[in-house]
Amino acid sequence: MKQELDVLSVVDDDRGKEKSTEISSVETEEAHRETAFSENQKSEDILLEDMTKEQLIEKVEEEEAASQKNYDLYLRSQAEIENLKKRYQKDQQGLVKFANESLIKQLLPVADNLEKALDHSKNETSVDALREGVDLTLKALMDVLQKAGVDAIEAVGSPFDPNFHEAVSEMEDDGVETGTVLKDLQKGYTLNQRLLRPSMVVVSRKTA
Repeated sequence: MKQELDVLSVVDDDRGKEKSTEISSVETEEAHRETAFSENQKSEDILLEDMTKEQLIEKVEEEEAASQKNYDLYLRSQAEIENLKKRYQKDQQGLVKFANESLIKQLLPVADNLEKALDHSKNETSVDALREGVDLTLKALMDVLQKAGVDAIEAVGSPFDPNFHEAVSEMEDDGVETGTVLKDLQKGYTLNQRLLRPSMVVVSRKTA
């Protein structure tokens, strides 16, 4: 048993020596690196101090060339930034100028229908033909507006809402609740649920 303990003790001592040797080796390597770096730094300083006049002039010329190169890169970058700004402004102007192009294209057939209705009315004595043409044109126009997110406000018969209605006058009517919209003098519209124009309405009130 004692022999086994002695063996284990020897093994532990050997392992400790190995670890100590490894740590010592790492520390020595790091010390060598620091020494080499310090020597190189000193060497560079010495070389710079020991440069001849011609070498110093050459060194200055190299630095000036590098400086000029960096300055040229800076000027080129500034020019590219300015070109990007101008291109962005041009694109923005184009977007603003032609923002309604799609909507206008959809409205052109409405104008065509109006022209056809007027031409047709010249050849027909009946007013019904003109009315039918105008009705079809109005329907086409409302379809275009609806596709663009425009909806008419249905005011008649609903309670007066100051967010969507503008009261022009009041009318006595005991058949409905006070504050009910009786007439829609001018339709109101919303664009994607945001008010474009309020409805001009007549509101009911009780008989005095």
